[in-house]
Amino acid sequence: MQHKPISVLIVDDHPMVIEGLKTLLSDDERVAIKTHFTNGQDTLDFLETEIVDVILLDVNLPDINGVEMVKMILDKRATINILGLSTYSEPSIINQMIKNGVKGYLLKNATSDELVTAISQVHEGHFYFGSEVQKILADSVTQETQDIPKLTRRETHILKLIAEGKTTNTIAEELFISPLTVETHRRNLMQKMEVSNAASLIKIAIEKKLI
Repeated sequence: MQHKPISVLIVDDHPMVIEGLKTLLSDDERVAIKTHFTNGQDTLDFLETEIVDVILLDVNLPDINGVEMVKMILDKRATINILGLSTYSEPSIINQMIKNGVKGYLLKNATSDELVTAISQVHEGHFYFGSEVQKILADSVTQETQDIPKLTRRETHILKLIAEGKTTNTIAEELFISPLTVETHRRNLMQKMEVSNAASLIKIAIEKKLI
């Protein structure tokens, strides 16, 4: 029994890229390109009345950022599976696309086989990230881990008390240590976090999930 081809919508601001994708996918019976657009608004207008299985979505569009487009598409058609396909390899952009709801992400140098595999996987409800994308995300996690300063148990405790707004004397009384020791820990924390005041110290600690 022959399965119905996966209907695909291409959204990319470069007509040459669209033609290239159409050529890459034209010989594969598993995929059928329904239509294509070079901007976000035409895509959203199309989705008011039409439906497709998978959208190949670029990040860089002339009118609406692709990252925002993900949310806008899913607001209209929650069942559509979106596959990011872009030259953008920044971890922050890829992570934001994932956060907004894409089921996969490929760089534009992907092979036709990988592209069809990705389309098939996201169509079946799975996630798919190209090998290069996986490496980019893994490296970014490693870098983030390296960026987190190593704190002692006492420093972490004092950091939490500072975040609660407690004064040096209050912290000293609570921990049965001298105010001078508290100030030494405070200076060490600021040095490790590379900040010059308590407000910045708390902000960085929250961002790095240390408190």
